[in-house]
Amino acid sequence: MAKAVVVFSGGQDSTTCLIQAMGQYDEVHAITFDYGQRHRQEIEIAAQLASELGIASHKVLDVGLLNELAISALTRDNIPVSNELMDNGLPNTFVPGRNILFLTLAGIYAYQLGAEAVITGVCETDFSGYPDCRNDFVKAMESALIQGMDRPLQLITPLMWLNKAETWALADKLGQLERVRHHTLTCYNGLVGDGCGDCPACRLRRQGLEDYLNNQTSVMQSLEQKCSEQ
Repeated sequence: MAKAVVVFSGGQDSTTCLIQAMGQYDEVHAITFDYGQRHRQEIEIAAQLASELGIASHKVLDVGLLNELAISALTRDNIPVSNELMDNGLPNTFVPGRNILFLTLAGIYAYQLGAEAVITGVCETDFSGYPDCRNDFVKAMESALIQGMDRPLQLITPLMWLNKAETWALADKLGQLERVRHHTLTCYNGLVGDGCGDCPACRLRRQGLEDYLNNQTSVMQSLEQKCSEQ
């Protein structure tokens, strides 16, 4: 029986990955991390979506220690989310070590479940500049997990080379565009669906949706080509 663990935040990207995985694996499990995030409503949204989709299990893991160590606009309510980059060239929403921790714990969980894959919605093509969303990082983590647990494991990133318009196209191809648009939470200010419209996550999401809706045929063709090359 083919099993996968999906790193699931309840946002657009991870929800699209979860829905896709349900058609590819016999058993799909989701893991959501509670790190005291600013937009912690995403945990409730993730639980609701997991229940509606009927996956095998949904685990919410308390990793509050990350909040203690990583100072970011996503871990501190007194730091406003900014569209400007910091002196190091990264957004102030970058949480240092977040995906290092998440993928490590998801890998351990996959080991316990006997799952051969961990799926995450990180993306290098159309993202916020986070270094822990890059393909080189994911490949390095995959190698470390395989060596550290002495067991085969794939870290799968279905969205790595898709832009945001193509991610919307994928949700549409899976027949879940409306669910992803109206029932997921990407907004850093914790608003479901189209969100606040002003934070960096909302701007990226909105622009991608507009690009897809205005160019559906060409975007879908681009998606199909990229999927065939993977």
